[in-house]
Amino acid sequence: MTDEQTLDEQTSDLHAEEQNAETNAADSAEQRIAELEDQLAGAQENVLRAAAEAQNIRRRAEQDIEKAHKFALEKFATDLLAVLDSLERGIEVSNAENEAIRPMLEGMQLTYKLFLDTLKRFNVERVDPQGEPFNPEQHQAMAMEESATLEPNSVLKVFQCGYMMNGRLLRPAMVVVSKAPSATA
Repeated sequence: MTDEQTLDEQTSDLHAEEQNAETNAADSAEQRIAELEDQLAGAQENVLRAAAEAQNIRRRAEQDIEKAHKFALEKFATDLLAVLDSLERGIEVSNAENEAIRPMLEGMQLTYKLFLDTLKRFNVERVDPQGEPFNPEQHQAMAMEESATLEPNSVLKVFQCGYMMNGRLLRPAMVVVSKAPSATA
């Protein structure tokens, strides 16, 4: 019987080892599955982050291109303002009564109007603050004069009009600002 008992014990030990091996294999497989699922979740998260970052880079690049275009256009428009000022001064000093100059004056006036219309299409707006309150963000004070007709700190005269483009100041208006008349005794 001892042999039989020994054989039974060996058989039961063998079955126990097989069950342990199967359990260990199952545990190992489950552990491997859990590891792979974690890796998959991490990879999916990385893909989402990369896609979001690519979209942000694309959007940022589009904004940078738009800004570069806008600022280049602002620089170009600012450079053209000197030409516009020259046309304006030429029209102001021309004598409309002189028959010899009249055709040239009319051509200058048409060119000036065409120039203003073209600038307006690109959102360049003229700032002519005559009679308005002085605004240091849009006006540059060249002098102050007493005025009984305007409230103090209002624009009395405009030496040179200012211009804005898309809400940004291209050039401030150069103005004379009113001040209260001094009390004479």
